[in-house]
Amino acid sequence: MADPRIKQLRIKTGVLKRCCKEMLSYQKEAEQIQEKIKKMQEEGQDVYYIKKQDLLLQETQNVIPDCQKRLNTAYQDLKALVDAEKELEEAEEYQAASTAIHESSPHITA
Repeated sequence: MADPRIKQLRIKTGVLKRCCKEMLSYQKEAEQIQEKIKKMQEEGQDVYYIKKQDLLLQETQNVIPDCQKRLNTAYQDLKALVDAEKELEEAEEYQAASTAIHESSPHITA
């Protein structure tokens, strides 16, 4: 029977990776929309279409704080589990969790 702690490591690692990927995706999308709006303004396109893009940008930017909160929570959960389960250091799941923590740490806010 597999250790339930390893299962928790695997689950929480997946959650952290997904949240980080989702956060980065929304940030990239917001940047692309901003560039598109700027380009549309430079080309002198219809104000209606520019406003539609601006609404799309607002929707995307409204999602980012929630994603950031979930990312921070997932990071703290996994970090606490990794810190508590030092005896599993040899397990592949533990090493994957440590790597995920290290890779996502630049995207964590206080």
